Amino acid sequence: MNILRNAIKSRVSVLTVKPTHALPSFLRESPRRFSTESNQRQPPSPEASVDAFIDSASKGFVYGKLFGATKYTMKSDIISLLEGCNLTPDDIKVSYNRNFFPVAMMLRFPSPSAFSNATRTIRKFDRLYRLDRANAGDWDIVTPYNGKTVVLQGLPRSVGFEDIERFLSGCDYDSSSVQSFTLTRPGSTNVFRLTTVQFPSHIQAMSACISKNRKVCLNNQVSVRVLY
Repeated sequence: MNILRNAIKSRVSVLTVKPTHALPSFLRESPRRFSTESNQRQPPSPEASVDAFIDSASKGFVYGKLFGATKYTMKSDIISLLEGCNLTPDDIKVSYNRNFFPVAMMLRFPSPSAFSNATRTIRKFDRLYRLDRANAGDWDIVTPYNGKTVVLQGLPRSVGFEDIERFLSGCDYDSSSVQSFTLTRPGSTNVFRLTTVQFPSHIQAMSACISKNRKVCLNNQVSVRVLY
């Protein structure tokens, strides 16, 4: 039995090896040729990857989230920065935190190519701005203030509605829109107050900001800033 088993193993080994040596030369060399081509292939550039992603996107709005804006950045600044991307004021929202400090600018581009152009522009301002892809849900949850709302910062905690009315005397605003928020500073027990007020137009909101900023309410100097 051992002799028969060894004979069978020897026969199988011969059958297994012989076809390999019988393969034509072009088939035996093909694995090496594929390997050589793979080693020589260059990885795609970052711009090519972005363009391919954009080209494969469906037609319609493309949303982005721009980081690097300050509390003094206006919509017109972003439109000027991304000139040629076909943005309008209605295509820009500002995402604020609880302190009404801007976290990011939400942008709605009319086409994938417009978003692609914006990414190329932002790359020129490395470390100043960053543009990330966003989705429609990110856009929808951001409240649009459209430059018609101002935030009053520095009001004393004891301020009442009548005090706010006296402070805004001479301004045309919606008295029913006045909302106050009591917040605590991070890492502190100090409590401060913020109040938002809506105006009929952006011009009237800007007028209130110019005329009332740094004025005093109950011995406190109040900062007035327009929300976009």
